[in-house]
Amino acid sequence: MFVDLNIDADDLNKCVQCGLCLPFCPTYRVTGEEIYSPRGRISLMREIQTSDASLTPEVLASFDTCVQCRGCEPACPSGVPYGHMMEATRERLSETGDGAPRWLRAGFAPLENPRLLRGGSSVLAFVNKSKLVPKRLGVPKGLSVRRKPHSTSGSDVFMFTGCVMDAWSRDVHFATQRNLEAAGFGVTPTADLAPCCGALQLHAGLTSTTRRLAEQLIEALTGDAPIVVNSAGCGATMKDYGRILGTEAASEFSARVYDSQEFLAMHLDKVHDVEPLDLVVAIQDPCHLRHVQMVHEATRTVLAPYVRSLVELDDEGLCCGAGGAYSVQQPLLAGQIRDRKVASIERAAPDVVASANPGCSMHLVGAGVRAYHPMQLVDAALTGERLDAQS
Repeated sequence: MFVDLNIDADDLNKCVQCGLCLPFCPTYRVTGEEIYSPRGRISLMREIQTSDASLTPEVLASFDTCVQCRGCEPACPSGVPYGHMMEATRERLSETGDGAPRWLRAGFAPLENPRLLRGGSSVLAFVNKSKLVPKRLGVPKGLSVRRKPHSTSGSDVFMFTGCVMDAWSRDVHFATQRNLEAAGFGVTPTADLAPCCGALQLHAGLTSTTRRLAEQLIEALTGDAPIVVNSAGCGATMKDYGRILGTEAASEFSARVYDSQEFLAMHLDKVHDVEPLDLVVAIQDPCHLRHVQMVHEATRTVLAPYVRSLVELDDEGLCCGAGGAYSVQQPLLAGQIRDRKVASIERAAPDVVASANPGCSMHLVGAGVRAYHPMQLVDAALTGERLDAQS
């Protein structure tokens, strides 16, 4: 059966098969197999779309195992938009029944229902306190059965709270809000007003759901106030609404979206000086902050005044293997990719790791890494509060 992946022919032809992307692809690095590289996957896309190649189990596995970290894109001299091509491929495969499995689609459903998500998370928190959840899953140790409610301090900025992060990592939101307030901004947490951005659904190929959620978000967060996002994956998707929806309203909305470190770095001169934390901090750049938003340097700008020293990892920003729901769908590969990241962290020998994406942090914590969001580290320095234990 012929399957049109709906990929622009010019984009497919941009790939000249040079292989400069290979060292930056986590699945190629751990397998050494061409079919698990960007070059190999683009070849398959071309064969399917132009030569009526069959969707064999091997071909589907090649697409399914892509983390979508987009580390290949900055390395590509031809500017191949690999991430958008993979999104198109997964969307088409989902439409034909070869994409996201039913269990994954069912797992995404609560993300749009804050009350249901919080209820399920409370049950998980109870089970987690009973030590029945495997540590490798990275479920936060301090996951609460009950959550302190959000409060609004003004309308200068929206703080996007999202779905899973709000249920599992609300402390990061509180830290982010305190940091924004320290810079003089009144903050409106979006809470149930805008519960899900559609990032996880986009990765899975459920793009129609992402479009619907994007439209809801744009309608909910009206006005011209900046929208600050402390989840790198969510921020990357929200900044891309203009392309995803193709409307002027969506483009205007995306222009208002800032990563939390990006925004605070622009206003750091308004925050008072304090004694830095006596910590050596290694920075783990989430892929969607480094390769997609390309604002990862702001993390260094924001952290530098508030910790003793920063150290860089020696893996050139290679993915940690979290990849949204990737660690659930592909646990073996995700674990092998994480092992490389953990080895890089161990060589850097920091006191803690700073990671600006909740999925990355939880994935690393599952391997015994002491990881915090950069906003938590800044907040600890500004307030003098102790950091919660992560392992």
